[in-house]
Amino acid sequence: MTASYNKTISHQAQSQETQNLVAEFNALDTDAKLAWLYFVYEKMGDTVTPAAPSAAEPELAPMLLGDYLQLSDEEQLEIMRDIVNCQDTDYSRAYGALKENNQLLVWYVWAEAMGDTVVGMPDNYESTEAINDLLARIEEIDFEGQISVLRTIAGEMGFSDVKPIATQAETGKTSSL
Repeated sequence: MTASYNKTISHQAQSQETQNLVAEFNALDTDAKLAWLYFVYEKMGDTVTPAAPSAAEPELAPMLLGDYLQLSDEEQLEIMRDIVNCQDTDYSRAYGALKENNQLLVWYVWAEAMGDTVVGMPDNYESTEAINDLLARIEEIDFEGQISVLRTIAGEMGFSDVKPIATQAETGKTSSL
């Protein structure tokens, strides 16, 4: 199974700290990842969100930002889980086809609508120490680091069978016009 096409992006552009945060996120179970994303947007939505909308194109995600909102809570939760787990489903493919800024916009819209048109957190939900620690750590890094972590996390979710184009170094061939 292949996640979003950009999963193989080099981590060289990220600091060791942001790479560690992504690795710790990836170690969480599916529902803990969903809870963490919700808490990030709950706590940091006002600062995280302005980075994406100017570069986002919500019209590219009608299935995720329109149709999705009409589904039952159970269907919505299953779709979120499928996206986090990179399952090969229609919604996960729709998500995987998006660039990171649009993927961040999807999570933002869903977080903003939670409890209204999007399935909410269970009333009795208690956050784990791992979620709380990861949330505290992302709050401690600068804005660019936060966006780097969130873009990486968002970009590793969803399903796409699109493969990255091989580089000249990999093929030994030069590109032609």
